Amino acid sequence: MNYEFVIVDDHPLYREALRSAVAAACPDSDFFEADGVVGLFDTLERHPRPDLLLLDLNLPGACGFSALAHLRGSHPELPIIVISAMDDSSIARQALAFGAQGFVSKSADAASIGRSVQAVLRGELVAPAGLRPDAEPAADAAALDVAQRMAQLTPQQFRVFGMLCSGRINKQIAYDLQITEATVKAHMTAILRKFGASNRTQAVLLAGRLVIDPSELRPLPEGVE
Repeated sequence: MNYEFVIVDDHPLYREALRSAVAAACPDSDFFEADGVVGLFDTLERHPRPDLLLLDLNLPGACGFSALAHLRGSHPELPIIVISAMDDSSIARQALAFGAQGFVSKSADAASIGRSVQAVLRGELVAPAGLRPDAEPAADAAALDVAQRMAQLTPQQFRVFGMLCSGRINKQIAYDLQITEATVKAHMTAILRKFGASNRTQAVLLAGRLVIDPSELRPLPEGVE
């Protein structure tokens, strides 16, 4: 059977290795690649119904599980396998709690990756050895609520929010996205409403429930635009 796969990782050599591993398990398939959030959304606009997405957890333009949470809202039927070098059980459990159908360590060999892909395509959940996919989720209720709010963002709002979390001001965001500052402010207003936040700092702190390393977040002092 011919499948369509999207591979999202910022390291080209690992994307190549991942593609080879999946191709060995699923011959004659089509592959589309991206190295960050912007490329991910562009790829999904061109190829809106892939059979499986393999998502790096440490992704430019995202913080922690934010991209996974957003994709669960924008593409709820899309199976996702999280690929990560951070492979302790708590991170794997969180990935499954936030909506991934599988979690695979970057240290896994090609055959294991191929088997995991085949299992998810069959509708199975895939977790590291010794971890029960149906175990109690590692994410608490507050984090799951933030994930649901993240899922409500449009792709452009998610791009803006990711830049906000990295400490960029409105002018920088407008320049990078080639939009006006007024449009950035309109997106910010919508983002705050969806997060139920009264200001930018509060929204970024809420997003902190989805990060693995708190240093990923660099909120600006309130009033800085």
